Amino acid sequence: MHIHHSLNLALAALLWSGSAAAHDLLGNNDAPPPVVTPVMTQALPDQPGKEVLMLTVEYPPGGADPVHRHDAHGFIYVLEGSIVMGVRGGKEVTLTPGQSFHEGPDDVHTVGRNASKDKPAKFLVFLLKDTGKPALVPVP
Repeated sequence: MHIHHSLNLALAALLWSGSAAAHDLLGNNDAPPPVVTPVMTQALPDQPGKEVLMLTVEYPPGGADPVHRHDAHGFIYVLEGSIVMGVRGGKEVTLTPGQSFHEGPDDVHTVGRNASKDKPAKFLVFLLKDTGKPALVPVP
């Protein structure tokens, strides 16, 4: 893995978990923030200007994300536990291991949380995004 890729992964994880922490500091969300672990980033030579970013996200019991968007196609695959996902204008869905969820570049991710108050939940995120753009954009 190149240093550039490692830096992108580290920045993506910081942006994701940092925005959750910032949201908590503002008092808008008393849920514990997620733990984001970079898996890989890969440029797509046959799709100039695009890259894939893979992360795992673990919600602690009662954990949640702040409202955000990705400016990317986001695909979620649940590994452990149960999560609740929803985008503005759509229905909330509760997902269990083996189930998936998609959000598009224009979607605002209004609901992302652990369905359980006493068990953690973990999922894989696959983002198809513009090269060098942030993985997560907070929405006020």
